[in-house]
Amino acid sequence: MTKGYLSIVLHAHLPYVRHPEHEEFLEEQWFFEGMTETYIPLLDMFESLFLDGVDFRITMSLTPPLISMMTDGLLQDRYSRHLGKLLELADKEMGRTAHDWSFRPAAEMYYHKLHRCRYIFEQRWGRNLVAGFKHFQDMGKVEIVTCGATHGFLPMLRVSHDAVRAQIAVACDLHERHLGRRPHGIWLPECGYYPGLDEILWNNGIRFFFVDSHGILHADSRPKYGVYAPVFCPSGTAAFSRDFESSKQVWSAKEGYPGDFRYRDFYRDIGFDLDFNYVRPYIHRDGIRIMTGFKYYRITGATNHKEPYNPHAAREAAAEHAGNFVFNRQRQSEYLHGLMGKPPIIVAPYDAELFGHWWYEGIDWLNFVMRKTACDQKDVKLATPWEYLCWHPKNQMATPSESSWGNKGYAEVWCNGTNDWVYRHLHEAAFRMSEYAKLYTNPDDNLRRALNQMARELLLAQSSDWAFIMNSGTMVEYAVKRTKDHIWRFNKLYEEIKHLQLDMNFVAELEWKDNIFPEIDYRVYA
Repeated sequence: MTKGYLSIVLHAHLPYVRHPEHEEFLEEQWFFEGMTETYIPLLDMFESLFLDGVDFRITMSLTPPLISMMTDGLLQDRYSRHLGKLLELADKEMGRTAHDWSFRPAAEMYYHKLHRCRYIFEQRWGRNLVAGFKHFQDMGKVEIVTCGATHGFLPMLRVSHDAVRAQIAVACDLHERHLGRRPHGIWLPECGYYPGLDEILWNNGIRFFFVDSHGILHADSRPKYGVYAPVFCPSGTAAFSRDFESSKQVWSAKEGYPGDFRYRDFYRDIGFDLDFNYVRPYIHRDGIRIMTGFKYYRITGATNHKEPYNPHAAREAAAEHAGNFVFNRQRQSEYLHGLMGKPPIIVAPYDAELFGHWWYEGIDWLNFVMRKTACDQKDVKLATPWEYLCWHPKNQMATPSESSWGNKGYAEVWCNGTNDWVYRHLHEAAFRMSEYAKLYTNPDDNLRRALNQMARELLLAQSSDWAFIMNSGTMVEYAVKRTKDHIWRFNKLYEEIKHLQLDMNFVAELEWKDNIFPEIDYRVYA
């Protein structure tokens, strides 16, 4: 008998970083690392589960910026070149560690994983990972939800209703073009919700979204089942809430699984540890030492002395922790079923790049969780939120409270002394975009291109990633520059149109640089 449902949700997102004007750009490394360590291994895991007959379910967001980068020819070429350099380094590492059995097992692991990575990227999915995720979506194993068009933090954009609506509408359109169907659900950027947002979601065909725990617990009506059942907003859209207990077991730096001493240490990388001349071909062309992905030490403990990494021991740890996680969900479901009189849904959301990138063994852990949940017990069933709504269509009505999953639970991460200056510019640009969308209803081709590019620049400026980076204190200069560049480009186009002095060379240059949303229609702001 099923006593509860487990819905694992991975939020897969990266900011749109693409610089064709540079032969090599440091921040594009974020995308390359995500591909190698998270997204390709996830597809490999899905395939192995399917081939082994495991009836798995998982929910993933694929945000529009990530989809756009995964399907961009320039970035696909650059990633292929990046992967070739990693394979070359893997060959060298096999030679360097040939007689050092402390590090040899890890070197062999990297060698085989990178070759597998190249096969999956180049041959299995023809460089288009979105096609791979769509394959498992169409099989009914993966529920893919969308996000804001550029991950704009919607509570801070609501000064302009048009701006919020455009973030949702543009995202849904791109999702449908690449994945063949309208999304049932959405991962609100940063889980940022405010009352009334659900109406915009409903009008765009979105039937469920996620909020953090306090979003439901502080709803306008006390939730009878807490965070273990969705609530229907007045619009009809369902809100699912994060389960704190299952999240803490994975997220917590002190109590979570990733802190186990057997797991790989993220910060010890040969890009910094080995001789400069040896690693120079595999770091930045300007000689900046960066992560290569080759790490040979385990966490060991709170010490500078790190022990060699043992892949076999780390995999055993992942299996143990997966068993513990599933056992806890069984006991949790059993207890909640007794209280509720019906199966609870335990929503466990995580950033996708926690698995494989930050927590190297996270993919193995996820693999074991899927297998153990599907095959080793019958109390808990893997399910997607959409499946749950189909099975349990009657739920309480309530309006969640304004909330996010950022530090302290509201908007402080994205609006504080480090980044609050951006919003007056974003709001004014949104008003200007709406003004032109309503004014120019039948433009000629040149004006249409300029107006569409204005919409792209505004969306890119609204990305919550820039405010987040400014707040975190790392790569701040890049985040500030991206924000200012997009706002400047937007305003330049606005003034050129206003004064009838449109420079089509400038428009063409921006279309080449900022080519996201090629099918966008600026009238989404009307």
